[in-house]
Amino acid sequence: MRSLQLGMVALGICMASGMALGGYFVGQTMYNGKVAVNTAEVKGLAERKVRADMAEWTVAFKLESTDRQEVPQLYKRAEMIQQAMIKMLENDGFSADELNLGVIDYSSKEYRDKEQNLKEEKFTLSGSVNVSTAQVDKIEPTRAKVNMLITRNVDVINYAPVYRFTKLNEIKPEMLREAAQNARLAAEEFASNAGVRVGGIRQARQGAFIIRDAGEEYGDRVKIEKDVRVVTNIEFYLTN
Repeated sequence: MRSLQLGMVALGICMASGMALGGYFVGQTMYNGKVAVNTAEVKGLAERKVRADMAEWTVAFKLESTDRQEVPQLYKRAEMIQQAMIKMLENDGFSADELNLGVIDYSSKEYRDKEQNLKEEKFTLSGSVNVSTAQVDKIEPTRAKVNMLITRNVDVINYAPVYRFTKLNEIKPEMLREAAQNARLAAEEFASNAGVRVGGIRQARQGAFIIRDAGEEYGDRVKIEKDVRVVTNIEFYLTN
């Protein structure tokens, strides 16, 4: 009965107090044979503010004509536009290794009336330049410059960049240690109010690492600033 009371006291304190020291505490009583054993299940939290270290960005363009005879000239112009994009990106500090020319695609479309008589044809050439870089801070200023191609009558499609944090493995060990420490601190804080002590670990489960754009609940592609979070679940024995 005494051990059962201790478990209920601990549980009550937890429910009244809520979060503390990066973790929270749930008291419970389990039975090993006929002997009641008090345990504490603790969720230890660790968080980090990080910055994206890689960016993926694509700039595309489209050229159109209704004259089939103009297609060869359109192709030459498409090549010139790609080279102009490459030069602009290199002038802004991007290296050749960070740039990749997309294939220039050709397509045509027919427009017919109700009697299926050909009324018009449209010929389209589209191309792109793909950027993959660790220079994440250079992307936005360069995007604004690329949009100036619109003044040259180029139909530019300036896709939103994708920012990613790829160095999670470098911070995992430290974050797991911090989460485990916060779990024990939370358990000790609440257990002391119940007049018991925290013993050894009965079992532990590591939660998944979650990366989110800073201040957002979902998604990790839009912002350079990121939040990394992990929660570990540790069950401690409680002793008198």
